[in-house]
Amino acid sequence: MKYDKISVKAGGEAINTDTTIAKNIRVADEKASYDAACKRLLSEKIILAWIMKNCLEEYRDCDVEEIAEKYIEGTPQVGEVAVAADETNRVSMIQGAGNEDTSLTEGTVTYDIRFFAIAPVSGELIRLIINIEAQNDFYPGYPLIKRGIYYCSRMISAQYGTEFTNSHYENIKKVYSIWICMNPPKSRENSITRYYIAEENLVGSVKEQKADYDLMAAVMICLGKERDSGTDLLKLLNVLLSTETASQDKCQILEEDFHIRMTQTLESEVSLMCNLSKGVEEKGKIYGAITAYKDVMLSEDVIIKKLKEKFRVTEEAAKIYLKEVEKA
Repeated sequence: MKYDKISVKAGGEAINTDTTIAKNIRVADEKASYDAACKRLLSEKIILAWIMKNCLEEYRDCDVEEIAEKYIEGTPQVGEVAVAADETNRVSMIQGAGNEDTSLTEGTVTYDIRFFAIAPVSGELIRLIINIEAQNDFYPGYPLIKRGIYYCSRMISAQYGTEFTNSHYENIKKVYSIWICMNPPKSRENSITRYYIAEENLVGSVKEQKADYDLMAAVMICLGKERDSGTDLLKLLNVLLSTETASQDKCQILEEDFHIRMTQTLESEVSLMCNLSKGVEEKGKIYGAITAYKDVMLSEDVIIKKLKEKFRVTEEAAKIYLKEVEKA
């Protein structure tokens, strides 16, 4: 990939230097490519089926293969759709609903993965709307669970004009927002927690039909160390999203332990994500080293020399990494 350079005058001499935009694009491209590969991998129907069986009560008695083949509608949409009530609903009707929900007054929210599914409940099929989010930062400045509930609310309000019109609220479909957290705090590692609407009688004894109020649930899946995984799903996701397990080992574990047939597409996605994760992890190590060197007040020249020796990067690359940390 080529990046534009600009000529800057310094002391009468022209100096060629990468533009700030080019540097930012280079950094963002690597992270964006990794994130996109992660989402594509999670959007594979067989992976979604494992998540659905272990997190959604509607599928607990179903086989994983049955869920993947019979109950997931169409192709899950990855980072494509609008979560909004204004324009999205008029354009995308039921089958064509997307991942991004846009409102003229509320801005734009893009779902990582969004899809429809049907579920066998009490002898009949009901329709669900499911959103899956891959989250690297557990503390982005607000409680993640509040964002999960917000996503559920948006998916319900966005049904107006597609799933129901006028006052036909009986046609509202249940929604799920499932969050896969790769770096949770230690106290939450290897846990799965569900948040939902429940009936509570404060006075008297009333029994409403559960289907009339059980319309949203947010699920937090917090990963941890593979050896400490308590359930098959946690082990599967810990292996799948690990930055330490090699691509070939991942494919072998998926086939032997989880009976997931490795299609050419799935195998290539696993390989691509592993390759990209190595780059992201390596850059993280370099940033960490620079921060440590700066903490002990080493000069820029010494830091650049150490980076060249330890990480075998060029002098130009070392200078770019150093400037990126200084700007952060």
